Amino acid sequence: MEGFTVGVTANRRAEELAAMLARKGAEVVCAPALRIVPLSDDERLADVSRALIDRPADVVVATTGIGFRGWLEACETWGLAEPLTAALRSSRLLARGPKAKGAIRAAGLTEEWSPPSESSAEVLDHLLERGVAGLRVAVQLHGEPLPDFCAALRMAGAEVVQVPVYRWTGPEDPAPLDRLIEAACGGGLDALTFTSAPAAAGLLQRARATGADRALLRALRAGRPMAMCVGPVTAAPLAAEDVPVHWPARGRIGALVRRLSEELPRTCPELPVAGRVLRVRGRAAEVDGVLRPVTPAPMRLLRELADRPGRVRHRSELLAALGPEADAHAVETAVARLRAALGDPGMIQTVVKRGYRLALDAMPCE
Repeated sequence: MEGFTVGVTANRRAEELAAMLARKGAEVVCAPALRIVPLSDDERLADVSRALIDRPADVVVATTGIGFRGWLEACETWGLAEPLTAALRSSRLLARGPKAKGAIRAAGLTEEWSPPSESSAEVLDHLLERGVAGLRVAVQLHGEPLPDFCAALRMAGAEVVQVPVYRWTGPEDPAPLDRLIEAACGGGLDALTFTSAPAAAGLLQRARATGADRALLRALRAGRPMAMCVGPVTAAPLAAEDVPVHWPARGRIGALVRRLSEELPRTCPELPVAGRVLRVRGRAAEVDGVLRPVTPAPMRLLRELADRPGRVRHRSELLAALGPEADAHAVETAVARLRAALGDPGMIQTVVKRGYRLALDAMPCE
């Protein structure tokens, strides 16, 4: 991913994800779109925990590792951890994924079942197939309510107890997120990564609050930046806005990085230019397989030329691409810098009294 810039919206494990992307060669910009607020001082969670101690659930669904651990840690502060753990031993424990499974086992408990898809929908199907009529089912929430999940259980005859372990809210300092949104709108990012649905929703919510939502959605719908999610549940808030989304077959951040490293280069078609092979990356040009860094203004000009390869672009069009602050000589300066960066001045052809074009070779007929 050398030559590409990737935005990271995660709160948890952001450093780990950023390090993986950097090892692939990407330039990484981190700006959490949310933060997790534990409910260790929340009386509602304490009341739910006491109710489950007094009358244990028949089934307990653990949806996230951090949430299940946070539940027990909060109970430690109230002196309820031991009686809650004892109550959970009498329940059938279902884990939505491996992290939830690990948290259950770390507490000295054993899960009965976990879906291979790591999907809440598959957990729900499993419960409904086995029957929940007359059962007391506790569902550990993961930052947002699960209305459809819980409603389906109630309709099937279950008594549902929702366990609100933590909630999502906006970042304490929104400035980095605002800069990330600005970069996404302005073509400064090649991809945005999302590891949770609340992060995707949080980005859109912040964009709406600052009036940048139309520009952001326009950029995302055009695939620049590419939206790469850890899974379909994470992608849902973006898909609801008609944003094309990508995710790996397995919901892991390592798989996300691998999928992104495969997909991003495919967005850069090969162009035969002046006897060379040109690929335009996010902040670099690849010429005959050699990566050549290009500074922002010449890169904006190169993208304009490459978007319509071989077509003459008038100076006024290129000046507009350089931004409202560019002066009359900015195009000539950017062209000179671009030719130097590419290492072959002949790749950018001057068309007298008209503008500039890529010196595109004849494309082979397919």
